[in-house]
Parts: sequence; structure tokens; C-alpha cells
Amino acid sequence: MNRIVDLSIALADEPMVPAHHRPSIAYTGHHDSWKEFNRYYPDVTREDMLDGEAWATEKLTLLSHSGTHMDAPWHYHSTTNHRSTPGGERAWTIDEIPLDWLLRPGVKLDFSTVAPGHVVSRVEMQAAVARAGHVLQPLDIVLVNTAAGRRHGQDDYWEVGCGIGAEATIWLAEQGVKVVGTDAFSWDAPFHHTASRYRETGDARLIWEGHKAGREMAYCQMEKLTNLEDLPSTGFTVACFPIKIKAASAGWVRAVAIL
Repeated sequence: MNRIVDLSIALADEPMVPAHHRPSIAYTGHHDSWKEFNRYYPDVTREDMLDGEAWATEKLTLLSHSGTHMDAPWHYHSTTNHRSTPGGERAWTIDEIPLDWLLRPGVKLDFSTVAPGHVVSRVEMQAAVARAGHVLQPLDIVLVNTAAGRRHGQDDYWEVGCGIGAEATIWLAEQGVKVVGTDAFSWDAPFHHTASRYRETGDARLIWEGHKAGREMAYCQMEKLTNLEDLPSTGFTVACFPIKIKAASAGWVRAVAIL
């Protein structure tokens, strides 16, 4: 019998960092929805319904990047695949992602002991894949377990965990990987670490470098995953279908691992 591990955090109207990522959820209970209920069933009274209950609904206001979500190439840059197409091509939005990318064998790479703010290099990524005892296959889904995974809900969550550098990201894409994921706030190193490096070097190539790798080769990334520490290195399938939002840069995803 298969075991399913939930890799997604719940959307909740609770304090979150940064604050503008916090969803706003208005809950309407079974006894509070009669005005709307009677728009459709004007002759029905509370006494007609079991326990006097209508329906429960919720109204959400949130970013497409709130909670566990998948970024489309459009999020990183307006064009993509410059490596293979002179001048590039229009980057795909989340509703255009091929479905056959989204149900594939998974590989978990352990970077949980790497220092916060470290940027994983190509060599380090290759070594992590070797430690997992795996040879990457086209369309494998690569999940990165960082130190941030156990900090969900804490004020320092978005400041914890390592980032994946441009060369490491491109190397994964060169192996045919199209979908990756991290339990950190971002695929890149936490913002303040990158901002500090930029102040020291003046090198703008360091800014959002893992994301911007998508300008060269198209790929999708999941952020704010959870429970990656519960997964083996290999031997599981990832299902990660994002909500189909027209022309959007991202979509919320209920990612699961099937063992």
C-alpha cells in the first residue's frame, strides 16, 4: 500500500514573514450564510434544513506566491530558453506548464546542515546527487531539504536555509530536470544575504541568480515545501499540480510524495 507524505503547508490567516505574504481569509459559517443561501433558494427557511444549517464558505485574498506554490518561468523573466533559441522565447506562465512535468519520480537532496545564506554551487549540487545514490533522469523532480524546513511559522523562517546558485540550477536543467523544489522561502539564498553580497561586490549577477537561470533554460520551482526530512533520497513519486491561473507567474500547489 502506498504511503503519501504531504509536502505542502496550509494557507492560514496568521502572522507571516514577510507580512504581505499573509493570506486574508474571511470565514462564513453554516449559520451565517443564509443571506447568500436564500439568493438561490428564496423559499427555504432555517427550519427546513437539518440543524438549521446552510453552507460554509471562505473568501481568500492572497498572493499567488503565498504558501506552498510553484513558480513558472514567467516569474523569473519575460523570456526563456536563450541557451537554445537565439533571442529567447516568451516565458511560459503557470497555466501553460506541461502536465507531464508534474507527476514524476522524485529525488531528495540533503542540504540541511549547510549554513544559512550559502549559495550551492554546481559541484556541490553534483556531489549531493551522488550522495543520494542517484543518476538524474529527464523530468526527475529534485527537492532540496534545507535548514529552513523546521522553521515554518517562525519569524526567522525566510532568513534560514541555503540558496541554489545559477550554475547549480542550470546543471539540473541540463540533466533534463524541469521541476525543482525547496522547503525554504526561496530557491535563492535569503534576501538579506544576497543584498549584503551585492553591497560588497557590486555584482548584480548575484541577485536572484537561481531564479534568473530560468532565462537561459526553462524550469519551474516549488517554494515553501514541508516534511522533506520525512522522505528517503529516492524511491518516491512527486505529484505537484499547480492551480491553473490564467497568465500568472505562479500557482498554489498541493504537493505530495507517494512512496
